[in-house]
Amino acid sequence: MRAVVFTGDRELELMEFPDPTPGPGEVVLEMKASGMCGSDLKFYRAPKGGGTAALGLGSLPGPVIAGHEPCGVVAAIGAGVPENLARVGNRVMCHHYKGCGVCNHCRVGWSQLCAGGIVVYGATGHGGHAPYMKVPASTLVHLPDELSFATGAAISCGTGTAYGALKRMNLTGSDTIAVFGQGPVGLSATQLAAEMGARVIALDIGPERLARAKEFGADAVVNPAKDDPIKAIKDLTHGEGASMTLDTTGVAEARQQAVRSARTWGTVCFVGEGGNVTLEVSPDMLRKQLTIIGSWTFSTVGQADCARFVADRKIDVDHLFTHRWRLDQAAEAYRLFDQQKDGKGVILF
Repeated sequence: MRAVVFTGDRELELMEFPDPTPGPGEVVLEMKASGMCGSDLKFYRAPKGGGTAALGLGSLPGPVIAGHEPCGVVAAIGAGVPENLARVGNRVMCHHYKGCGVCNHCRVGWSQLCAGGIVVYGATGHGGHAPYMKVPASTLVHLPDELSFATGAAISCGTGTAYGALKRMNLTGSDTIAVFGQGPVGLSATQLAAEMGARVIALDIGPERLARAKEFGADAVVNPAKDDPIKAIKDLTHGEGASMTLDTTGVAEARQQAVRSARTWGTVCFVGEGGNVTLEVSPDMLRKQLTIIGSWTFSTVGQADCARFVADRKIDVDHLFTHRWRLDQAAEAYRLFDQQKDGKGVILF
């Protein structure tokens, strides 16, 4: 089979790999949709030889197949997999981490927190930008019949990450939340928070993304490149600030603004990966009784909860996708996605 490998310096190749065969406790998925996530760009943009081609863990010393938002159907099942866990033809998402399987974190579905070391599919283990993908059966999460495979791919990282953050923050319909960044994760947060009944202030420096945020339920939009975002948020909240703020950008300035635009007793959540932030601890945190938390993706249980929430409320997650691609169009797809101007992309099989 041919599969996408990031080779560095904003290049990728469609390389040949053998079709996978499931071992004990494993399944092979036939891919139906594989989402494109902002986290992919750090491998796509890495120096030559520093993309997924250079990554390996244990039995994967060579090139690694990209894509960590996999969704498809069970195509083959290895020995020892219970029927209530997987049957051929099941519609499934994949929780894209593998841990030891027996520690406390793994046993409650948080395998990415495993202290024994993890495999991240699409980074250190073969991912979903391929016709087939082999994973432990324990990583499978049911995809409700009401949802498309593309929606399942989004929930497998970006949309699921937004949902996980909102649940960690204990968002309610009485809250006003400011969401910094309206890329795929931020836009998902805007859509989900609005569905949860909150008042949403969406922030981004891109006019196109702000326009989409309005479509997705934002009550107000702010462009920090044109207006002081802290003042704008306080003006929209009677001088108090937002009860909750969420940074999806990973940009130091946006993180500062998220902290400083939160009201006294407010909650701030960071989900944007990497980077840093410098804060004045007393005025920014202590004297506001502020709660600052980090949220890293979701558990298998949280992924299933997100899918059920989306299905029950008929949320149009598919509207996130501005571009749909074939596998042989991956180079063009990532060239466009690298500009970070449009919405989300997905490879469909």
